[in-house]
Order: sequence, then C-alpha cells, then structure tokens
Amino acid sequence: MKIAILSGKGGTGKTTLSVNLFSYLEQATLIDTDVEEPNSHLFLKGNLVKEEIVYKKYPLVDDDLCNYCGKCGDFCNFNAIIPAKKKILVFQDLCHDCGGCAMVCPNEAISYIDKEVGVIYHTQIKENKLFLYGNLTVGEVSGVKIIETLKESTKNAELLLIDSPPGTSCSTVAAIDGADYCIICAEPTPFGLSDMRMVVELLRAEKRNFGVVVNKSNLGNDDIYHYLEEEKIELLEKIKFDREFARIMADGELLINYSKYFKEKIANIARKVLGDKDDQ
Repeated sequence: MKIAILSGKGGTGKTTLSVNLFSYLEQATLIDTDVEEPNSHLFLKGNLVKEEIVYKKYPLVDDDLCNYCGKCGDFCNFNAIIPAKKKILVFQDLCHDCGGCAMVCPNEAISYIDKEVGVIYHTQIKENKLFLYGNLTVGEVSGVKIIETLKESTKNAELLLIDSPPGTSCSTVAAIDGADYCIICAEPTPFGLSDMRMVVELLRAEKRNFGVVVNKSNLGNDDIYHYLEEEKIELLEKIKFDREFARIMADGELLINYSKYFKEKIANIARKVLGDKDDQ
C-alpha cells in the first residue's frame, strides 16, 4: 500500500506526521520527496547505506545531420529546444527528459547527454525499515526526476509512506502518482483552508482516496470543519498545538516517544487508514 502525506502549504506539520507515523509502524518504508528542502532525515536516526546520484538527460543536436525542419521545437511544450535559422537552441533547465524531440526528428540528429540533478540517500533505520530522501542540486529547476527515482527504488515496498512536497506543483503530482490513499495535513486558518481546497481539487482530479488531519486544531477558527462536512471529506484526526511539541521537534526528536497524547493520535490515524496493519 502506498500512502502519500501532503499539504497545501508549508508549516502545517506534514513532515511531523510523516516521520511519527513511520516510526510508529512496525514495518514500513518512507521517502521524503520534498527534494528542494528535505527535512525528514533530521528526525530519523539510522545508518546511511547508499548514496545514489540522479541524472536527467537533455538533447544534443548534431548540426551536420539537422535540416532545421522545426519538428523538435513544435513537439516540445516546455520550449527546451527552439529551432533558429542556422542553429538549434537547447535550454537544459527547461528540459523534462521525455525523449520526444529525438522521436520526432526525421534525420536522427538528436542524442542525449546526462546531467546530474541531485542525490538520493538510502538509510536503514531498522532491519525492516528503510528511509530514503532526495536532495535537489542548487540551481536546478525541477525535482521530478529525483522523485520518480525515489519511487522506482521503493516500488516493491509492502507499505510505502510518501512525504510529499507542499502545494500542488508538478513535484506534488509526481509524488502522489500511484498512491492508494492520501492524507492531507491542514491547519484551521483562512490561509490553511484556502490552500487545502486546492489540494482537494487536485486529489479529486487524480481520483485519489483521501482524508484530512487537522493539525494545531486549537488555533484558528471552525471554517475548515464546516468545509469538510459540506464536502463530505473524512476527518481522520484533530491534533492540538502545544508549545512543548514545538520544543521536542526543534530538538530533532519524535513526538511519539515523549507524548502519550500524540502517540494515541498517530495510532488512531494508522487504524483508520491501514486497518490492522499497525502492530504497535
């Protein structure tokens, strides 16, 4: 089973939920796909077993074979390859590594070059628990290739948790692709509700099953609960804000190891989403 944890905005507690749920479960794999700013590794202690460099390909045009027909530029929706009168301009950062420009080239004038875009770290937490996270190279535009590699590396995991990037960007769409269930982590504020609506629209468009965890439930107002009721969205759990929780997390520790209240909340979420798959 693949479970994605996501949020409409940063700071809602998505990673807090991800790492504590992962640590609560007896057997699971966790991937942190927020490759622009990964932070799950700050809370999980284990042994680094592998570093994997991730590459993407970008086109290289052979001027001797190219007849400047323009088909490659017509095909590319991202303007990564643009035919001029006497030269083909290639913009590496815009390329999505789809391979389409070579497929449509009638003269086989396009080949590809590898470009390093980031690194994936494989960490063994326990004998039956694996954690991976990706780190996008500074200056790179898109982390989708790293996210796809993370998911390919863990495709055989029996239970996979996906700590997704915040928002509804291409990276988030890549992270939730293939997920059996999605947990939205939201906060009961006007800003939190507004961004959560966009996530709900995305998940409905992607036809994903999902529920909501309201974090910092003792702050803000009740608008989010009215919205969930009107839209018939399952409220998985409410978790209060506590200054002591913030202190524990700031120290890089897991809340389930210090708070009986929080551990019970995580256990309840696990039961609702996984049934009897949680063993603690």
